[in-house]
Amino acid sequence: VPMGVSEQDAAKHIKLVMLVNDVSLRGLIPSELGKNFGFIHGKPASAFSPVAVTPDELGTAWEDAKLHLPLISRINGEELGHPDAGKDMQFSMARLVAHAAKTRDLTAGTIVGSGTVSNINYKEVGSSCLAEVRMIEKIETGDATTPFLKEGDHVEIEMLDAAGHSIFGLISQKVVKKSAATKAA
Repeated sequence: VPMGVSEQDAAKHIKLVMLVNDVSLRGLIPSELGKNFGFIHGKPASAFSPVAVTPDELGTAWEDAKLHLPLISRINGEELGHPDAGKDMQFSMARLVAHAAKTRDLTAGTIVGSGTVSNINYKEVGSSCLAEVRMIEKIETGDATTPFLKEGDHVEIEMLDAAGHSIFGLISQKVVKKSAATKAA
């Protein structure tokens, strides 16, 4: 994608679409931001879906460079939510790509994420973000009651087509305790 590309032209450069689980270690972020480092330790490696598909394979679900299907998130087998990924999306993927290319060329393989999938009607569809669920609880009741993830918790994220088939495959992750070897590294 060439630097300074228009939003309209950026849409032509979107070659593959996939899912990502972008984890935030909320306890580490405030101290990092306070030191003006940005997210270094507070953003561990992200997990990607095992399959990426071309926009044309998404058919009518890919409209205006947005994917209009529910993103299903589960924790320990219980649904956290199934918000429509395109319904209330503020910026299309084309606009995000054009913005990312504002000051640099984007080479083949560049990954651009859209951020949290959420809908205005969260009471009906839930959320795809645990921090968002906790913030809504705090606003509505004065206290966050949904716990943060803990060791042993299992997170699943997927998206199904109209026939109920998984499009991108399942992102399946288990929260594990950091090993002594990893801590020393």
